[in-house]
Amino acid sequence: MTDFAPDVIVIGAGLAGMAAAHEAVLRGRLVLLLDQEGQQSLGGQAYWSLGGLFMVDSPEQRRLGIRDSAELAWSDWLGSAQFDRDEDANPRAWAEKFVEFAGGGMRSWLHGLGMRWFPVVGWAERGGELAGGHGNSVPRFHITWGTGTGVVKPFADLMVKHAQAGSLSLGFRHRVSGLIVEGGAVKGVTGDVLEPTTAARGQSTSRRVTGSFEYRAESVIVTTGGIGGNPAMVRKHWPTDRLGRAPKTMVAGVPDYVDGRMHGIAAKAGAGLINEDRMWHYCEGLRNWDPIWPNHGIRVLPGPSSMWFDARGNRLEPPFMPGFDTLGTLRRILSVGEHSWFILTQTIIEKEFALSGSEQNADLTDGGWREVLQARLGKGATPAVEAFKAQGADFIVERDLETLVARMNDLTPAHPVDHAHIHRQIRARDLQLNNRFCKDAQITAIHGARSYKGDRLIRTAKPHAILDKAHGPLIAVRLNVITRKSLGGIHTDLQSRVLTPSGAVLEGLYAAGEVCGFGGGGYHGYNALEGTFLGGCLFSGRIAGQNA
Repeated sequence: MTDFAPDVIVIGAGLAGMAAAHEAVLRGRLVLLLDQEGQQSLGGQAYWSLGGLFMVDSPEQRRLGIRDSAELAWSDWLGSAQFDRDEDANPRAWAEKFVEFAGGGMRSWLHGLGMRWFPVVGWAERGGELAGGHGNSVPRFHITWGTGTGVVKPFADLMVKHAQAGSLSLGFRHRVSGLIVEGGAVKGVTGDVLEPTTAARGQSTSRRVTGSFEYRAESVIVTTGGIGGNPAMVRKHWPTDRLGRAPKTMVAGVPDYVDGRMHGIAAKAGAGLINEDRMWHYCEGLRNWDPIWPNHGIRVLPGPSSMWFDARGNRLEPPFMPGFDTLGTLRRILSVGEHSWFILTQTIIEKEFALSGSEQNADLTDGGWREVLQARLGKGATPAVEAFKAQGADFIVERDLETLVARMNDLTPAHPVDHAHIHRQIRARDLQLNNRFCKDAQITAIHGARSYKGDRLIRTAKPHAILDKAHGPLIAVRLNVITRKSLGGIHTDLQSRVLTPSGAVLEGLYAAGEVCGFGGGGYHGYNALEGTFLGGCLFSGRIAGQNA
């Protein structure tokens, strides 16, 4: 790279970084793309995702009879974001532009790059309270064929193409440690060259330094992701006032290179950081029996039928039901403990359990319709779920409830639950199935889910009694808090320019992706509607590349 004189330096070769680099190249800019990991990690966190994208009024929705609109999506967004701070002006403006994009040019742009979507649209974050509150009113979660790998591949291919054409230079194992600031403007980067690595994608890599570098450019774009792989930083910014005390034990939903280093480096150079206490962590984490990165956790993507109990054995009340309100449920769980339990049947796990991640969904990642039908509608749960059921430390399978509860208590002896109490709650729920009408909100939600043909086909089991042995065996799943996304970060304007703490433009510096809260310093506000993380990386990366 000694003879390469870039116009733009992009720090971070994840999805936002690649989108930014591509757009800058289209403008005739020479781009240097740096990343502390090896070439095998091109694409960053997005590679491991389920590949879900938030899109509005799409052909996939219309074919399923879903009536969506930008107005409805924006109403849902505002009800979830609950913007209430002076510094939310730019995040709110970013959110409005993103919703327009999600209902406008996003699909055609990505379709033109080769992406295609699974025809059944998922319904994530359903809310469960009033129309003006948190949640998606309709299904909007579009899973990309190929999952995360299918989202990453078009952009990774473009990086190779641009590099071969001489308009892009790739600098792997280059860890930025400082920004060059001269005359109040960012003029380049400094850092360390790390020793080469053969570690597989996602695994921890050496931090041994073999050299140093300094590169200058007219513009620098920071796209280095969030803080989810750095538990100390997660705890530092944990919103105790809103969620309760941070759990002592959490599993990691992202690799350890998601370390948040560039937040501090950018701040030292003059960048303003906002909304750092807004974050998105899930309640349904499993300890991976076959881990890739340290403390590797996998999230359960549950359908609506599993019964959810807190650490004391009390059933969670509405709206804290599977798939409805992530942060509300997290707050409820942490009010009495650190873990929670699903109790369900084999029938439910076969129809409703999915696991987040490209590597956990071979049918959607590497297969086609035949593989999906075999995995989702055939006998048993998907192979990945059955593997967790057999080998995962958090799964218990038994024929009767008394033995199941005894083994739950063996797994968490410091927090025992009472068999009689659990039995009464399950029996009360089961009695609600004797009529077409009932007073149990979760049973009502199940009936509502099955009115949507997508849920009825592959995501929601036919209502049945948990204690009906014909649907057994019984299954208990211990659920851990799993770290995932930062919803705040570097403050940016609508051109992706980084702003100082006083709100002035920090000349020469731009940011995109999770490092800036997916746009503006936190375009989600307090809550995410799902599919908006990958979409936010693409959207903000695109804008940064068009302006840097």
